[in-house]
Amino acid sequence: MGVLFILIYLGIIFAVIEINTLLFTYTGLDKHIARFQVISMMTGTGFTTGESELIIDHPIRRKLGAFLILFGAFSLAVIISAISNLLADEFYTKNISVVGAALIMIIFILKTPYVKKHLAGKLEHEMEEHYDFRDLPIRDALLTDKGDHILDYFIDSSSDYIGEELRDIIEEEEDILVLYIQRGDLKIRKERLVTELQEGDHIILYGDEKAIEKKFGPFDDRQK
Repeated sequence: MGVLFILIYLGIIFAVIEINTLLFTYTGLDKHIARFQVISMMTGTGFTTGESELIIDHPIRRKLGAFLILFGAFSLAVIISAISNLLADEFYTKNISVVGAALIMIIFILKTPYVKKHLAGKLEHEMEEHYDFRDLPIRDALLTDKGDHILDYFIDSSSDYIGEELRDIIEEEEDILVLYIQRGDLKIRKERLVTELQEGDHIILYGDEKAIEKKFGPFDDRQK
């Protein structure tokens, strides 16, 4: 019975992983990224990637992440305790089986088109109603359309733009907005369009992806 208990509890862990993966995807996260981050948080491995910022910077995902971290710590204790008591007479196998069956049912419910559409809309509404615009990650605040893009354009020694001003580089009809120029520790906002560019400047651009790429070249060549 002890081995059966452990197997059932492992099934519950996998069910929790799947449920939270689905919830993360309903907040707009890619499924493969969501599953990896869910497993990372639950196991407490602390695996750090740039993708983890997608969790930290999102208030709803942070709440789900906190649950996963706590559940993972609790689950580890349960499994260790169960293994150490394999020879004990009493195991709550029947009770844990009910929990496992309930979680599997939740997974199937979450995968239904109606529930998926409802939860995705509700989570988006939750973000709009209960969180300040400043709390939103860049992706949710600015990258709302497929063609939206933000680029950190670096001015190196070979750049043709050294000594020029951005008002002469970007035309008014182009869908490109200069957010600011980062020059060392100095952030230039007010005079960003009339400041002569220098080697080492970072220009933070926002706008249409194709328009930015056409004006400043392929992103891989200039984004630092």
